[in-house]
Amino acid sequence: MPNKKRGDDNELSGATEKRIDGLPKHAQHIFKKAHSNAIKEYKDPDKRREGNKESAEEVAHKVAWAAVKREYKKKGDEWVKGDS
Repeated sequence: MPNKKRGDDNELSGATEKRIDGLPKHAQHIFKKAHSNAIKEYKDPDKRREGNKESAEEVAHKVAWAAVKREYKKKGDEWVKGDS
């Protein structure tokens, strides 16, 4: 695993890493890329719909899951490529 600096935009919490571990590799890539981009995009509270009510991390988490769900669907316990 590459070394990550604390506060690195690409750093995911241990709990998030564990949650996305069950996703296919491509879906994990989608999540991480969307999360990283959203952290940068929503760092400024004025850019967030709810302002300071939600942190950039919370918004990035929602954005990343939405990105995954555009391409993958959960069937039972498995994530499968959806009909795009």
